[in-house]
Amino acid sequence: MLAVDTGRTMKLHLLPWTLLLLATAPGPGPGPTAGAQESCSMRCGNQDGPCSCHPTCSGLGTCCVDFQNFCLQISPYSGSMMGGKDFVVQHLRWLSTTDGVICRFKESIQTLGHVDYSGQVHCVSPLLYESGRIPFTISLDNGRSFPYAGTWLAVHPNKVSEMEKSQLVNETRWQYYGTSDTVGNLSLTWNTSVLPTQAVTIELWGYEEIGRPYSENWTAKWSYLYPLATNVPNSGFFTFTPNPAPLNYQKWRVGALRVIDSKNYAGEKDVQALWTNDHALAWHLGDDFRADPVGWARTQCLAWEELEDQLPDFLEELPDCPCTLAQARADSGRFHTDYGCDMEQGSVCTYHPGAVHCVRSVQASPRYASGQQCCYTADGTQILTADSTSGSTPDRGHDWGAPPFRTPPRVPGMSHWLYDVISFYYCCLWAPECSRYMQRRRSSDCRNYQPPRLASAFGDPHFVTFDGTNFTFNGRGEYVLLEAALSDLRVHVRAQPGTTSSGTQTLGTGLTAVAVQEGNSDVVEVRLADRAGVLQVLLNQEVLTFTEQSWMDLKGMFLSVGAGNRVSVMLASGAGLEVSIQGPFLSVAVLLPEKFLTHTHGLLGTLNDNPTDDFTLRSGEVLSSSASSQELFQFGADWAVHNTSSLLTYDSSFLVHNFLYGSKHDSTFKPLFPDESTLSPSQAQEVAELCGDDHFCSFDVLATGSLSMGNATRVAHRLHQSRLQSLQPVVSCGWLGPPTNGHKEGTRYLVGSTISFHCDNSYSLVGAETSTCQADGTWSMPTPKCQPGRSHRVLLSIVFGGLAVVAVVALVYMLLCRRKGPMHIWHSQP
Repeated sequence: MLAVDTGRTMKLHLLPWTLLLLATAPGPGPGPTAGAQESCSMRCGNQDGPCSCHPTCSGLGTCCVDFQNFCLQISPYSGSMMGGKDFVVQHLRWLSTTDGVICRFKESIQTLGHVDYSGQVHCVSPLLYESGRIPFTISLDNGRSFPYAGTWLAVHPNKVSEMEKSQLVNETRWQYYGTSDTVGNLSLTWNTSVLPTQAVTIELWGYEEIGRPYSENWTAKWSYLYPLATNVPNSGFFTFTPNPAPLNYQKWRVGALRVIDSKNYAGEKDVQALWTNDHALAWHLGDDFRADPVGWARTQCLAWEELEDQLPDFLEELPDCPCTLAQARADSGRFHTDYGCDMEQGSVCTYHPGAVHCVRSVQASPRYASGQQCCYTADGTQILTADSTSGSTPDRGHDWGAPPFRTPPRVPGMSHWLYDVISFYYCCLWAPECSRYMQRRRSSDCRNYQPPRLASAFGDPHFVTFDGTNFTFNGRGEYVLLEAALSDLRVHVRAQPGTTSSGTQTLGTGLTAVAVQEGNSDVVEVRLADRAGVLQVLLNQEVLTFTEQSWMDLKGMFLSVGAGNRVSVMLASGAGLEVSIQGPFLSVAVLLPEKFLTHTHGLLGTLNDNPTDDFTLRSGEVLSSSASSQELFQFGADWAVHNTSSLLTYDSSFLVHNFLYGSKHDSTFKPLFPDESTLSPSQAQEVAELCGDDHFCSFDVLATGSLSMGNATRVAHRLHQSRLQSLQPVVSCGWLGPPTNGHKEGTRYLVGSTISFHCDNSYSLVGAETSTCQADGTWSMPTPKCQPGRSHRVLLSIVFGGLAVVAVVALVYMLLCRRKGPMHIWHSQP
């Protein structure tokens, strides 16, 4: 399980600091002199001076006495970017209540805080136009100084717990109100314990982006519109019958409701509040919508279509979708599960019926900040918009936004709503014009998709390079797993010996920490905590907690914590890392896009499709691919991390003395080498039953004496092989359309797939009836044509049917003639 606490007990002497506060001024006032070297006032993150204000100081015992008072920990530490969340500073106690608490976010956005009856300091998070970690400072002297510093995590509204929102009862009804018999009352609920007050006001807020698209004056704006109710009892429930909004408010088509304490004036910004989900404001639209919703929506769809055709084509810079569901799930550096259609959470797929899973491109496109979406059926086939309205629809505004956020079309969630979602309502949900939408949101058909390259490290430890070379290097120290000058990507690992069940040190090592940075991004480290089987994640050497959020938007990367003790790091270049626990050590998988070809060095080798040069030393010398275990040990030692460039954290005396001050590679540690080890007959049978032909598994049993260790290595190796299989390239011939005045059978366009063609009634097929996707990526036959006139089969049926009728008539005539002749003779006899 993930560690949910820093696990670092602060041994601070708060009593002297309390006395100092009492002595400085009666009641509230500024703390110690700003910048005093013995204090953390305005020094958070600083290591210089007689005491430290850096996050590592707790473990090292070097903190200033007031570290926790000024370098703040808060609870809760996250909330919706819509704001309104009350949070408490954990360790700071103020001696008397004051009206002078000001909380300042990003040096520019200020909200009013307060001190409660117990002396705890509170802040309210502001309405933001971005997600991610937001630095804030606090003033307790009405803005004269801001010596207290912390970090607030602003979260995409759809990733916030439902308990923290006000709920639209039957949300679909709200968004269809006024269409096809959807009338009557609408209802709203909320958790009264989150907003403890006697009476509340319920408001409507609208969102818009004004100015010329893609210009410097393009601006995002939330606006207070009007109240639905004021000073109503805080019962947690409200129901009303919507009336059309006044004309001057009807330009807002997307918005949200906000529930606030009635003591606040209507529209007051940045107060404690509960927001609903952003939604289409059908219920708020005017009489013209209610009189003819289909006609109204069609007009809006056509207007959107006209505007869309004037905007730049963003599709060309989007990454191609993976060809299969297996590829999409394995390519975790560039694609991540779409929370709206997740097979692990039940596959609701509201906007993509028929799909079981969708993924989104992690990074927005470089110029237009657009996003790719890829959806798949249960058999792994990608759904294209050219075939179905359930298809994979790219987005002009990436749903997760894009740094630096704040301005269109980079606002998380909201830019996507305006340019991709509300238009879907206009064209597809409120009017039957979906073909117009799909033409401008056509799917990528994966012909140019290239799976990432995979390399792994696991077990004792064993390495599988990007070019498929397998080797074992069980040194003790810190090493360069990967470096790539292309994006200044660096991945460092720490390897330490294991212990046997009796507590003795094993003859092998395993990975206990991995740290990554790309360019000037944040540094993320994943390591084993003190307790076995517990992962700890550090951001810039500070331990993170994931009790509230499993996804974080960071500088230059995204961080996700998944089920099964798995941490994923998704970098701006498209590179990805996955770190998990397998047995007593870490297992690391690294994914690199094709553009990293020829640009990598380190223990994971040189990515160039040539396994013979994977053992390249720093000097450029290449060891033979048949090098001995001892030679490979020297190869690994050559890639020891330099002290001046290490990304790893040293926040305990053990780490400082064993890794920071000492050599990065411990030359005194002598491991067991694979070619020096043999199994006893009794061990051999057990190992054969467990490991089969997996030599990594066999070696780890021998090196550690533990079958469970060998099994963990075997599982990790199989996971690598399974993922490698999922990432195998697949040939796609691209979308093949139906003939005009005809249709086709088949929507799979990968090698070996066959498409069948048919014509409508009164049209004849000219060309092949089927076409098959060939290994060279081309179709065996082009789409045939359907020409006016009956088809050959129909004509033949008519001809042969006519002949049959003629034959039957002739036969009947002949029979009648034969019968009529004898009767004539009998009647003529006398």
